Formats: sequence, C-alpha cells, structure tokens
Amino acid sequence: MNWYGVRAIYRFEMARTFRTLGESLASPVLSTSLYFVVFGTAIGGRIGDIDGVSYGAFIIPGLIMLSLLSESISNAAFGIYMPKWSGTIYELLSAPVSAIEVVLGYVGAAATKSVMIGVLILITARFFVPYQIQHPGWMVCFLLLTAVTFSLFGFIIGLWADDFQKLQVIPIMVITPLTFLGGAFYSIDMLSPTWQRIALLNPVVYLISGFRWSFYGIADVNVAVSAGAITGFLILCLGFVWWIFRTGWKLKP
Repeated sequence: MNWYGVRAIYRFEMARTFRTLGESLASPVLSTSLYFVVFGTAIGGRIGDIDGVSYGAFIIPGLIMLSLLSESISNAAFGIYMPKWSGTIYELLSAPVSAIEVVLGYVGAAATKSVMIGVLILITARFFVPYQIQHPGWMVCFLLLTAVTFSLFGFIIGLWADDFQKLQVIPIMVITPLTFLGGAFYSIDMLSPTWQRIALLNPVVYLISGFRWSFYGIADVNVAVSAGAITGFLILCLGFVWWIFRTGWKLKP
C-alpha cells in the first residue's frame, strides 16, 4: 500500500477545504442553525414532544443526516470531477498509485469533511436545545458509515458527471427530497398506514431512524435493519467503484 500517495491526495483535498473554510464549514452550520430557529423554536413549541422527546431535540439527528448526505456526495463528486475537467486525471491514473489508494485519498477526505460538519452541527445544536446520546458508540458508527458510504456514492457521481450541472442533479433532485420525506422532521408513525408503507420504500428512512435511535432509543425501523441497509449500500458502492476502475468507464477516452 502506497500510503505516501494516499496521504498526498488526502492532504490536497483537505487543503482545498480549508482554503474555502467559510463555504465548506460555516455555511452548512449556519443553514442548520436557521432550521433550529424556525423548526425547533418557532414550530416546535406548538408541536410538543414526540415519543417523549422535545421536537427541537427530535430533529437533531435528521438535520445532521440532511447535511451529512448532501455534503458527503458533493465533496467527493467535486473532488474527483475537477481532475477530470482539468485533464489532470490522466496524470493521476499514470502515477504509481492503485485504484484503492485513489479511492482512499478522495473518499477519505470527503468523509472527513462531512464528519467535521456533522460534529459542528452537533455542537451548535447544544446552543439551541438540550439533548442526550444514549448510544454514543452506535452514533459514531452510523456517522462514519454514512459519511464513507455516501462519499463513495459521490465519487461515483463525480466520475459519471460530464458537466458541473450534473454534479448537483443527484444531491438536489434526489437526496434532499428523500431526506425531507425520510422522517428528518417527523416520525413516520405520524403518517397514515398507507403512507407509512410508502415511506418504508425510502432508503433514507432507515438511515435517519437508526441514527435517531442512537440518540434517544426510539426508531421507526429496527436498528439492525437500519445498520444492514447502510452496510448493504456501502458494499454496493464498493462493488461499483471496483467495476469502474476495472473497466475504465468514464476514466478513459
């Protein structure tokens, strides 16, 4: 394993993040703070508790997941798309680094940035509402699994995209709606039986449910099913990335 090559890619991507610190870290935290003000304070006072948890605290896992999914995809997609756009991807492919090392560098940097944002949002939430984490080990596990899995997914999107517009299609048109409809701001138990069955077709429901369980011990879906869902998607993404490097799809003219 060429750890020097992995470290070089990782440090380059992280340096790009810190060059745009305001956009990279402050912006997601600021937008999430507005969610707490609007939903947690203004609306939450009228809704009351959900399963014994105040509404402001109830939405914390959903807000973290909302930022984590979108940031993981965007970071990884943009990171690998830029070498494609500038043509330096061919220098990377001809360098003495394997596909595994390339993926570790780009996906590791994207996942690190996403986890940083998630932790910052968690700290910021403390200023708005008290909360507790009943299962901190599981919380960290879900946080890392989600960040790595969706960074891999973003890496695939970055390879697939032919222009800058395509980089935003999946995060904006697919992931964000699925997150809002996945129980980020409500429990699916509040829906009618028909809509509950429809909601269970949304994969994001399982992510948010498992993550919320790690905080408060309540979940819309069994935590084992949630963990299995994210692990299965991780394996699927790994298999697709392996196929891309094996065939050269979107990498070679």
